[in-house]
Amino acid sequence: MKVKRYKHARKYLGFYKHNFNFREPHQVLVDGTFTRMALQNKINIKEQLPKYLGGEVQLTTTNCILKEAEALGKAVYGAYVILKRFQVRRCGHKDKAVSAFKCVMSMIADSNKNHYFIATQDPDLSSLVHRTPGTPLLYLHFSAIVLEKPSVTSTAAASSMTSKKINPSEFEKSALKKLQGADGTDEGKKKRKKRRGPKQPNPLSVKKKKKKSTEQGSVVTGETEGKKKRRRRKKVKIASHVQEQLQVQQAFGS
Repeated sequence: MKVKRYKHARKYLGFYKHNFNFREPHQVLVDGTFTRMALQNKINIKEQLPKYLGGEVQLTTTNCILKEAEALGKAVYGAYVILKRFQVRRCGHKDKAVSAFKCVMSMIADSNKNHYFIATQDPDLSSLVHRTPGTPLLYLHFSAIVLEKPSVTSTAAASSMTSKKINPSEFEKSALKKLQGADGTDEGKKKRKKRRGPKQPNPLSVKKKKKKSTEQGSVVTGETEGKKKRRRRKKVKIASHVQEQLQVQQAFGS
């Protein structure tokens, strides 16, 4: 189960890296609900988060989150002590503090340009984080840290950005129209004239003649070509009575 959880985290983290340019060190904005849950389940956030996300992590919070945790008193005092160890980011509420819910939403605004991971156990805050594209959500499931699957809003924003990269812009479209004629043919392209000149001989007609093979099927070499074949005369057998007549004729003729 642990291996599967880590595998999903790498996959979702890759989505945010490729589509929304998330880079290390990962900035994790933590609220009081997350630190309180971690304290109850004895989770060391500072040690476990870098292992889970597979890289360097900066744990951050805001003055508004600290003041809200401090105002809740003894019930969340341990969570408040943990939050004080994190880096404090400027939230723009210096004169008058707001709730942690409003402060976190102002930090990510409409596009989460600072690439914050939001670590919270607040269901209302989680639902609003889902509506902000490119905002990863971290929560605790008993004693395990979980990076939630990218929301529908983030997935839709990523696909629209990909289509913008692929499709030509308005300027590129207008430039293409100028290059093309009314009939859609390119002005720059001209018909290539065929070069006239002496025709080359047919390559099939100038093929080298194949060497004749011998009666046994082997190719005639240079040594055998010089040698002339000797013709053997066949001996004709003469019958014995014909030989006697010839001898008689020769005797009388002589």
